[in-house]
Amino acid sequence: AKAYTIRAEARGKEMALTLDNKLSCSAEGSGRNVSRIIFHFGMSGRFQFTTEADVHKHAHLMFRTDETPAHVLSFVDVRRFGTWRPLTESDGEEWSAGRGPDPAFEYAAFRHNVLANLTSSVFNKPICEAMLNQEFFNGIGNYLRCEILFRAAIPPFSKARDVLQAVLAAEDDKPKKAKKSVSSSSSPDLLQLCHDLPHEVLALSKFETRASGRWARMRTC
Repeated sequence: AKAYTIRAEARGKEMALTLDNKLSCSAEGSGRNVSRIIFHFGMSGRFQFTTEADVHKHAHLMFRTDETPAHVLSFVDVRRFGTWRPLTESDGEEWSAGRGPDPAFEYAAFRHNVLANLTSSVFNKPICEAMLNQEFFNGIGNYLRCEILFRAAIPPFSKARDVLQAVLAAEDDKPKKAKKSVSSSSSPDLLQLCHDLPHEVLALSKFETRASGRWARMRTC
């Protein structure tokens, strides 16, 4: 395509880029093509937008603007653990298999997926290990699990099933408490924090440094 737009959406630890060439096809829409690419960032993958002269030496996939001088959107991955795959018409499921609902953007489905499957052997492990299982905690990585456990005041080596059964029991008890008190304030549980913390990170300004107040508080554990 001579020209196309790029749109991005994320789910857990994956990102999908949609390439749409509608700007360069006819007014009737003939010749329009929409392509999707799924990215996994590994340990060091990221996107970088630079001038063509400043493209990173570890840029592995590049999209150039048609201006002069051109700018480049690059997928940069120094350690090369990141991957990408273009989707074809035969692909039934866009996102990688074995990844559960996104706690940030599919919270109800995420919560149900965890609490409805507490008999899984995954939850025999310490909660700090279970929280890295992407079938249940899609998108939760090391720094998020540390902050979540710190805020929830949960010892990291507590058995995951015990921790989550307590969450389930508290959820079942909510209707009873609601009858007694119309206004009751309670601290967010571990699963709620899995939803809240990613949104706090997304709300951080790119201009905030590691020394800034909110970022420093995020690293207190």
